[in-house]
Amino acid sequence: MQPPLWRQLQLTAGALASIRAGTSGSVAFEAVEPALRPGVQALGFQVLRWLGRAEALRRHLAKRTPPPLPDALLCTALGLAWDAERAPYEPFTLVDQAVEAAKRNPATRAQASFINACLRRFLRERDELVAITDQEPVAQWNHPRWWIEKLKRDHPRDWQRILNADNAQAPMTLRVNTQKSTAAAYLLELEAAGLPATRIGASGLQLGRARPVQQLPGFADGACSVQDAAAQMAAPLLLDGLLPAKPGAAPLRVLDACAAPGGKTAHLLELAGPGAAEVIALEVDAVRSRRIDETLSRLGLQAKVVVADAARPADWWDGTPFDAILLDAPCTASGIVRRHPDVRWLRRESDTAQLAAQQAALLAALWPLVRPGGRLLYCTCSVFREEGSQQIDAFLAHNTDARLQPSPGHLLPQSGGNVRGVPDNPSGDHDGFFYALLEKR
Repeated sequence: MQPPLWRQLQLTAGALASIRAGTSGSVAFEAVEPALRPGVQALGFQVLRWLGRAEALRRHLAKRTPPPLPDALLCTALGLAWDAERAPYEPFTLVDQAVEAAKRNPATRAQASFINACLRRFLRERDELVAITDQEPVAQWNHPRWWIEKLKRDHPRDWQRILNADNAQAPMTLRVNTQKSTAAAYLLELEAAGLPATRIGASGLQLGRARPVQQLPGFADGACSVQDAAAQMAAPLLLDGLLPAKPGAAPLRVLDACAAPGGKTAHLLELAGPGAAEVIALEVDAVRSRRIDETLSRLGLQAKVVVADAARPADWWDGTPFDAILLDAPCTASGIVRRHPDVRWLRRESDTAQLAAQQAALLAALWPLVRPGGRLLYCTCSVFREEGSQQIDAFLAHNTDARLQPSPGHLLPQSGGNVRGVPDNPSGDHDGFFYALLEKR
């Protein structure tokens, strides 16, 4: 039975208030009871995508900022109703149900009349208010001002396209487990199940519409994984030309340095095949490391999972160099905002420099662990140059034994297209990413 809209709006506002207080969106929506979570998360994502507009409208409707929870409810209604074409319900219905939500919650009941007055005025003056807020960059682009300015500097020709892409819904892309099937064969299984999809790269499929994973044929048995098309580039880039050419050859020694939740670890093992690679999956967070075990178990794969800090090799390294290292470094996640629309509102301008310093420390710690002739693939799900091209330029300037191999560099969200020198690059819709393949001389 569908829960009443007022209840969903209450829960959406509660999640928004938590995110504004510093909680990640994943945690905030996880707190919603499972039966209501999908609907609340869908509403919450839409609010977060248009939060800049909603807050600008609220500033014009209210002289003072209301307390956190009433303000979250007011901004939830404005974020959903400001554009009638995008609104999930009629704006009048959203306003009516938001007022009902305020009345039914003791924490917002005292502000119900205030919320009602603001929203009724919004309905009367919507076109005028939207036109006024069109002049405000944060309202127009729905990103913090510092984020907009940084994109202008980093991508002067593409910054508007990146911001527009961030406010769109990301596609659901699958990676077929090539140890169990092929992309072509699994595509037929999807079509037989009434789930149309298109081929993306060597083993990827993009669904026409997002579905719960329980509806995917063989998902519980490891037939496929959900993984963005740009993220699917990591394993082929690192392993191409390194895998043993003959059966019985010594297996590759591979490190996935920041491995949770295990998607790239699994892809490395799927590409290598049984016995061709010994993979160590390193993760500093013990709780997150359990997700690696769960991922590998579902797919029927094995790796050595180690809970340790990649930046402190003395704590975990046995002294034997690696043939290949994958460093998917911690970053601002500025390339995956459409999947995690809370990120733009949680990040602070100072975070980029702090994360860039952490990335540089990881590169410095892991590079000595690569054997001569071996490789390190540095990647981030960021579109900021400070975490991508500038990071690698600085690294190459201080490490003369490193050679940059053909790499995608900065991939912008929804850019598509083929990248020179990169085999099987996904040509479909994908997140923002950065890749640099380094070979030790």
